[in-house]
Amino acid sequence: MTFIRDPCGIVCLVITYGAVAYADYVVLRWIMLQTMEASISAPLHVILFNTTVFLLCMSHLKAVLSDPGRVPLPANRLDFSDLHTTGKNNNSGGSEWTVCTRCETYRPPRAHHCRICKRCIRRMDHHCPWINNCVGGRNQKFFLQFLFYVGLLSLYSISLVAYSFIYPCTTCNVSTLETQTRMLHSVILLLEFALFGLFVLAIMVDQLHAIFHDETAVEAVQMKGKDVQRPRRRRCHLFAEVFGRGHPMCWLLPCTSFASSQRYYDTPLLSSYDV
Repeated sequence: MTFIRDPCGIVCLVITYGAVAYADYVVLRWIMLQTMEASISAPLHVILFNTTVFLLCMSHLKAVLSDPGRVPLPANRLDFSDLHTTGKNNNSGGSEWTVCTRCETYRPPRAHHCRICKRCIRRMDHHCPWINNCVGGRNQKFFLQFLFYVGLLSLYSISLVAYSFIYPCTTCNVSTLETQTRMLHSVILLLEFALFGLFVLAIMVDQLHAIFHDETAVEAVQMKGKDVQRPRRRRCHLFAEVFGRGHPMCWLLPCTSFASSQRYYDTPLLSSYDV
């Protein structure tokens, strides 16, 4: 389990869970009880909505607390004083082992140093403050699940709010003040999930592009203008590397799979660590 003590990341975590808690409160208190009190579908909506909230929180916690793929530090400090002097710090996205002068260690191919985590991360895509962690080879699955459930919760909430406006409850005993309060909460919820939905959509497109092209955001910047050839692979195989080799329906469950835990760990650590 890892947790980064970054003030910006901690604030983003508070905002995230605060927004989810507020959405759950508005849907249950001001939509279900105010407009669907007599509906037989209300219990089903309560179960489905809270199941989505649970899966969202679980995938988010997994992304926050999981090791994104930290490169282990050597048991004995290695001498890279010559590299410090020359200022060479190979951060290539190729297939060669490189040296990180900040961690003072060797790192495997496609690993990069994160200045916030202060460690090298295998297959690092970017550092995301919304999970207060890096998105790397070992937690990208949970990050994508988090994005999916935020998008799903946004659509679900907007649909329930729209339904409550189109089909108001005529038999519910609701005062004018309660109706106005519900409308105020509904508008705030719509604005919240409209912003979150657009934000998540943009990140999801970026993540899918990275998976389909087998290139992280860090590599896309560093390899810009360079002719880097990667073997062409089927998209289903690239997805399986992220989500696991199980049935695609299991890809939505925030649990550790063999593929996600072993992804990009086929390269053994250098034996010189023990020297």
